[in-house]
Amino acid sequence: MVDGNSSSSQAAAGGEPPVSDRLTLEREVLADARRRGTTATLAAYVKLSGPGWLQSAITLGGGSLAGSLYLGVIGGYDFLWLQPLMMILGVVMLSAIAYVTLSTGQRPFEAINTHVSPVLGWGWLLAAMMANLVWAMPQFSLGTAALQQNLLPELLGGDAGKFLCVLGLFLVASVVVWFYDSAGIGMKIFDWVLKAMVGLVVISFFGVVTAMSLEGLLDWGRILSGFTPDIGLLWHPAKDLQPFIEASGNAGYWTQAILATQQERMIAAAATAVGINMTFLLPYSMLRKGWDSGFRGLATFDLSTGLFVPFLLATSCVVIAAATQFHARFDPVEVELPAAEISGEFRSNLEKRLAADEDAEAFAALDEAALNAKIDALPIADRQLAVMLVKRDAFDLAKSLENLFGEGGLTQRIFGVGVLGMAVSTIIILMVINGFCVTEMTSRAGDRVVHRLGAVLPGVVGGLGFLAVWGDDQARFWLAVPTSNFGMALLPIAYVTFFLMMNNRSLLGDAMPRGLFRLVANLVMLLAIAVAGVGAGMSIYANLGWGGMAAVGVFIALIFAASFMHSSRQSAA
Repeated sequence: MVDGNSSSSQAAAGGEPPVSDRLTLEREVLADARRRGTTATLAAYVKLSGPGWLQSAITLGGGSLAGSLYLGVIGGYDFLWLQPLMMILGVVMLSAIAYVTLSTGQRPFEAINTHVSPVLGWGWLLAAMMANLVWAMPQFSLGTAALQQNLLPELLGGDAGKFLCVLGLFLVASVVVWFYDSAGIGMKIFDWVLKAMVGLVVISFFGVVTAMSLEGLLDWGRILSGFTPDIGLLWHPAKDLQPFIEASGNAGYWTQAILATQQERMIAAAATAVGINMTFLLPYSMLRKGWDSGFRGLATFDLSTGLFVPFLLATSCVVIAAATQFHARFDPVEVELPAAEISGEFRSNLEKRLAADEDAEAFAALDEAALNAKIDALPIADRQLAVMLVKRDAFDLAKSLENLFGEGGLTQRIFGVGVLGMAVSTIIILMVINGFCVTEMTSRAGDRVVHRLGAVLPGVVGGLGFLAVWGDDQARFWLAVPTSNFGMALLPIAYVTFFLMMNNRSLLGDAMPRGLFRLVANLVMLLAIAVAGVGAGMSIYANLGWGGMAAVGVFIALIFAASFMHSSRQSAA
């Protein structure tokens, strides 16, 4: 266990110079606050918070926005509990790695490889890097869409505008990351910028829900009841959709279709609460600030406020707004259109519904006139469900709210600012995390040049990936969902690793948790692992089938083999 004099080594591990005047002042502020009591201590925690806000800046990104919106569309208020619950479990696991890091002063990657398993250490690092590169693409997508559709449509329209948006997002993010790698005032500017962006996101979406409430559109009794967990939604559709399913011409088909969509969106929303790359950021950002065991209380407070509170407010507001506008709702004019005038995803959903009743060859042989006749003959409930399952995005939501609050661009501007803030802050943090990943894998911890070079990768891959793959207007928002499902498949790697670290005496020594605290901590961590494991298993099976499950089995076998070899070497020594 480290003592108060170990901060110099910790600062070096995180890349800072020896104990700075800032760190000395922070210690004095905490010590003085503890002498004056709880209120003063909490006030000092608020003043000194930082890493938790970095976590907010990444979790309040395109994935959280998409996850919240699609939860509201498919499940209404019934899913308000999901993201806060996953975040609570995530805060527990992040607190665990913070506890280990601040108690030992060791860089986590090195500590895992030495005391737990090199397979888990490298698996954690490479999974975090993969998540950085994959998640960067939808952030550029969302930022560009916000600029082109909501904020500056006249100035930045067309393909040329798209390139300018990507370039602008990359340059802004790069400048802010440069401040992060600068000593003194640079770090403070970085913290101010990130806190301002998180606050902007929360205020934007909170303002929309406040306006809806003042219009009398919200049933707060129903909303509050939506925070009560209902695990059964993994196996049955949301209750507001049941009357439409029962009135349809094929209840079995719609139940399965809605349930598959519901499960996919639950996994995506759960994954965006805490991503595996977030787990890599936290310990290194704390080491970079020079924190040690004396800052453990501040670290827990920082996660609970700087991370949980903004996430709860922003995501809940998006779920509420989306549920109010889209869940179990449809345009009566649209659902009564003749089949010949129906197109897009609405028609695709109807054709899938008809295919469930027909032999595959017979259905494929239908000409357009025959297909239209069958569509026109469907019960109205089938048409209503087909419209409800059309994918929406934040810009559809902004347009729908214009009917309530009037046109003129204000609603579009509010949503555009919120979405842009989410995209920019997430790009910045993905770049920072990747810098840490590269310095660790090259054994160049604290090298600012290497960190900056590593940080560039998500910006380049994200920007070019969006332009090459996700430039389609229809794909800009939705593809945040499959990337989130990808992230969910990786999350258990981090959770299992942190559990093993918290129970490793050779690593923690005298700082090893004891008694009731250890029992409760282990039970909650095991719950988090189980929940993440179920989500990861569902995501892997849905996307990769039994081949993906077999790959997971091989990875687990490698972990056990590496752990056994590591234990054997320690015993021999």
